Amino acid sequence: MSVLRLAEVSASPWGKPLLSKITFDVPVGSILGIVGPNGAGKTSLLRLIAGDFTPDKGEIQIMDRPATDLSAGALAKSLAYLPQFSLLSFPYTVEEVVMLGRTPHETGLDDDRHIVDSVLAKVDIAALRGRLYTQLSGGEKQRVQLARVLTQIWDERGMEHKLLLLDEPTTALDMAHQQELLQIIRDLKQRLCTVLVVIHDFNVLASIADQVVVLDNGRQIAKGAPLDIYTPGLFSELFDTQVFIDTHPSRGHPLVIPR
Repeated sequence: MSVLRLAEVSASPWGKPLLSKITFDVPVGSILGIVGPNGAGKTSLLRLIAGDFTPDKGEIQIMDRPATDLSAGALAKSLAYLPQFSLLSFPYTVEEVVMLGRTPHETGLDDDRHIVDSVLAKVDIAALRGRLYTQLSGGEKQRVQLARVLTQIWDERGMEHKLLLLDEPTTALDMAHQQELLQIIRDLKQRLCTVLVVIHDFNVLASIADQVVVLDNGRQIAKGAPLDIYTPGLFSELFDTQVFIDTHPSRGHPLVIPR
């Protein structure tokens, strides 16, 4: 079953063409990476799927249902979106910010607190729970926002009906916490959560993605496994960069090495 399917989707919000004829499907429990140069439409695509605006043409299906058939509340219980920048200037504690992820749900305070506790531990920020969000470092804020969106879709019974959209989630994270984030994404995959992720580091993306969609000027120009998509020709054409493509010695995914 596909958690997400786009069929010939085009969008021109505010009268400006952003995306044209995007077509792909994302099976349950898979990780789809989205790549492309600056201005290719990566963030616009995530925002479109998240419901920030609607397509002019084509159809988006979520859980085999047209996205337009889903209420805002139903969508918020199954889909969470972490943008590149999350602005919050109120002096909430970390725990209060993460608890905001439970707003769409009606599971009761005890269950919500249990979920928040689980996610705080998962993202390794339990020690920060009483700190004011406004006093955190950039990397700490990023981890808190990650915990918030995880809390929004967290389900101890299983996450095969959940969709997580991540836009540059490694921004502001140090190397240790980047690795921690990648492991969280792998763990979500094991729990059958479906993840769409934009990361500019091609090697990091290749280490987690089952499939990659390549965008350029709002158009989809390729889709496939990283081993098939990552070629010297692609990098020369899209990024005007000459690279070697090697293979990771233990994981087997492609490695992009600048010449």
